[in-house]
Amino acid sequence: MTMKSVLRGCVAVGGFLLAGQVLADCVKPAVTGEYGFSVCKEWPAYPGLTLTARSQYEQGSTQGGGPQGTYDLDLAVLSVDQASPVATYHKAGAFASDAIELDELTLDTARYALTPELRAFGVRTHSRNFSSANPYAQTLLSLYVREGNRLRPVLENLYVDVSGAEWDGCAGDSFQNSRTVEIAKTRSHGYADLIVKTVASGTTAVGKGETCDEKFSSHTVLTTLRYDGKSYVVPAALKGM
Repeated sequence: MTMKSVLRGCVAVGGFLLAGQVLADCVKPAVTGEYGFSVCKEWPAYPGLTLTARSQYEQGSTQGGGPQGTYDLDLAVLSVDQASPVATYHKAGAFASDAIELDELTLDTARYALTPELRAFGVRTHSRNFSSANPYAQTLLSLYVREGNRLRPVLENLYVDVSGAEWDGCAGDSFQNSRTVEIAKTRSHGYADLIVKTVASGTTAVGKGETCDEKFSSHTVLTTLRYDGKSYVVPAALKGM
């Protein structure tokens, strides 16, 4: 019997999802105010468990049409057999939103098998500005593991996608770095190493009027991230704020 046939949903209580009641599907955690993000997703690695994530706008200014300040982050693991969350995590000031505005929060349940018995899950945040002349966007990935009744970050704010451009008519430059994360066969301090594959591409354009010449470039780089006993060490060039 699958989790869906037993549960078929969750109920939001106190801002978190509480499992154990029969509804259509899991319900996102409640947010307050105009700015906030919430998601929920079944955790395929552990049948009977559901993940929830909520990021609530904390403080700052909303002048200029968007929030400029910080968001917190609340995570929870919910069980079909228990009314209250079985594991939680909270971080105040987890994300900054300013000229680069936070606009999406998602859960990543890919097969992050850090040990034969332990799998992590991911939280991805997408941020962007709204400039046509100088567009910029980024997606950051953090990984969490469950340890008893708490969740612990083991990888924080890895750039998995970042793109930008600067244009003046035809002339200008654009770039995009897209990254994937694979589990290596090697280990450090008991956890599998992570292989980050970066595909970096860019375009440079020169010219005036109807004459515009573009030059495209692309290359691939492999980077190994190793666990130091507390977290994966991320090079500065791959780490977001």
